[in-house]
Amino acid sequence: MTEKNMCKVTIGKETKKKAYGDVLKEFETQGQSQVMLAVVDGQIRELHRLLKDDCTMEVLTSNDKIGHRTYQRSASFLLIKAIYHVGGQKNIEKVVLHHSMGAGFYYTIRGKVQINQKFLDDVKTYMREQVTKKVPIMKKSVRVDEARRIFRGHGMIDKEKLLRYRQVSSVNIYSMGNFEDYFYGYMAWHTGYLKYFELYAYDDGLILQMPTAASPEEVPPFTPSPKVFQVQKKTEKYGEMLGVDTVGAMNDLICRGEMQKLLLISEALQEGEISKIAEAVVAHPGVKFVMIAGPSSSGKTTFSHRLSIQLEAHGLKPHPIGIDNYYINRENIPLDEHGKRDYENLDAIDVKQFNEDMLALLKGERVEMPTMNFVEGRREYRGNYLQLGKDDVLVIEGIHGLNDKLSYNLPKENKFKIYISALTQLNIDEHNRVATTDVRLIRRMVRDNRTRGSSAKDTIAMWNSVRRGEEKNIFPFQEDADVMFNSTLLYELAVLKLYGEPLLYQIEQGEPEYYEAKRLLKMLDYFIGVPGEDIPHNSIVREFVGGGCFEI
Repeated sequence: MTEKNMCKVTIGKETKKKAYGDVLKEFETQGQSQVMLAVVDGQIRELHRLLKDDCTMEVLTSNDKIGHRTYQRSASFLLIKAIYHVGGQKNIEKVVLHHSMGAGFYYTIRGKVQINQKFLDDVKTYMREQVTKKVPIMKKSVRVDEARRIFRGHGMIDKEKLLRYRQVSSVNIYSMGNFEDYFYGYMAWHTGYLKYFELYAYDDGLILQMPTAASPEEVPPFTPSPKVFQVQKKTEKYGEMLGVDTVGAMNDLICRGEMQKLLLISEALQEGEISKIAEAVVAHPGVKFVMIAGPSSSGKTTFSHRLSIQLEAHGLKPHPIGIDNYYINRENIPLDEHGKRDYENLDAIDVKQFNEDMLALLKGERVEMPTMNFVEGRREYRGNYLQLGKDDVLVIEGIHGLNDKLSYNLPKENKFKIYISALTQLNIDEHNRVATTDVRLIRRMVRDNRTRGSSAKDTIAMWNSVRRGEEKNIFPFQEDADVMFNSTLLYELAVLKLYGEPLLYQIEQGEPEYYEAKRLLKMLDYFIGVPGEDIPHNSIVREFVGGGCFEI
């Protein structure tokens, strides 16, 4: 938010009891993105709220992260209402929002509804009609027991179960016409704000494609990521198999005293996946370079250690190689658009030296391997020599691992690429998801506070920069991987809650990171926290909370 988006409002005859949205129309500037929310004296407010006192107002637009999420959430509400209208209440058991896919969300419909082009066209037509009518999205506060009764009557059992564990006396319910739902976060003023969307049939469900924050009035084409999608689908089936697909279901399990069982099964399933990846590597006898890449806080380091153990158990001799050891000296690191060292730029890596060393190793030569001195910002050679034998493989970990520009001289048949990410399979309820990026942010917040003394404020402040680097250097190459690994564990947010909440509460109102901290605290509040003493020492979660057996 900037000063140009700020205005001082004084109550007068014309403004008294006027909606914030109407007041802000007078202050909208030409070329400004659509205003989604108001910030009134430092508090975020939805636009239907009425002006009662003199105040200072700022705006959050569809360009802003919070405003963009508001658009997505509101469009999802409109879609769900349209599905029930077109499909018929009696024919629909449940509409489930599973996860994001690029610029959209993926949904399935359980019941007597067939998702075909006619159904999608009818849903889209109804949504467009609602947009034209500018149907108000209203909010009312009701007692928790009343909300549970309402959603039980609507057949929304996941919401009824979730609200059982809410410690507050009342909750907010949103309505669009006569359709009611519960959402975690703010909503648009009315459906007239939701002009930009597209629907696509995909797999067993449908995609609601929406604009990005960077281009809020343009719906990008839907580009599927089939490998990532299949990994997400597989892990969601694990959750359904264990009866833990929502936060409410997990809280039920914790209250029954079955958390340790869930923990052990989750870890066993993950170890099984790592073993299968090791078997896939062994099945390619020419492989000498196992390339591992993934976004921040995916657990790459712990995964590379555990994969190395599995490779050794399968008869190979793995050697870990960190691409970070090939950084050029700090003073030569390129600058980003903000004038800061861009460590996530491929040009920050000595790609030429990396390829020369890897080719020499492939030929059986003895090579002195570099070590990056991060304190001095210089690459050093400390007499660490390596020579590959018949059964030796290099386990290479770094953000550019899947980018062939990094390993341009290495023969394709000698490379095996692995993409790792924390792809969340647990939803808050059927219509509210836990974003993958939120899990990674909380992981990093906890780890960086423990290992570097960084505050939650520091981590949140740099997160947008991290995400920009991922969009540029990691996500474009994810579908090039030979295999994918999901590092999320079903139980982890219940554990991370106890570490993350105290850090987030340290962020004061008025600080730029406050709104994000408040949002994350509300998300964690849905979980019953559990201690992490029983987490295995080789668990990926240990990379973040500490107490692991690997040197990280």
